[in-house]
Amino acid sequence: MQYATSCGPLVDRIDIHVEVPAVPFQELTSKTDGTSSATIREHVVGARNLQSQRFATKKTRQNAQMSSREIREFCILNPECQEVMKNSVHDLGLSARAHDKVLRVSRTIADLEESAEIEVHHLMEAVNFRLLDRQMWV
Repeated sequence: MQYATSCGPLVDRIDIHVEVPAVPFQELTSKTDGTSSATIREHVVGARNLQSQRFATKKTRQNAQMSSREIREFCILNPECQEVMKNSVHDLGLSARAHDKVLRVSRTIADLEESAEIEVHHLMEAVNFRLLDRQMWV
C-alpha cells in the first residue's frame, strides 16, 4: 500500500493512530465496570518510572523523545522481532520515521507490561497502531 502523496509525510509524523468505534448501547447501560482509571494510572506511573531510570544519565526523559542513537541502544530486537520489523517495513512501506516510531511505541508498550525486552506482541501492537493511517489515506 502507498500513502496518498500529499498526506503521507504529515500522517507519518503522528505516533499512534487508533480508530475508536462507538460504544454499543448495551455496554453503556451495563453494570459491570471496565478497568478503573486508578489501575490505568498505576500502569502509566510504573512505565514512566522505568523510563526515568533508563534515561537517568541522559537529557531524554521519555521514550517518545529518544534519538535514533538511543532507539538503537534501548530498542534492541531479538531475531524474531527483527523479522517482524523487516516484514512490516517491506509489506507496509514504512518510512525510516515510521520505523523509529514503531520502535519507540514498542518500547513503551513493553514498559507498560514491565518487560525488559521488546517482545513480538509489543512490536505487533505498535505496528497495528500504524495501520489506520494506511487505510485512511490510500
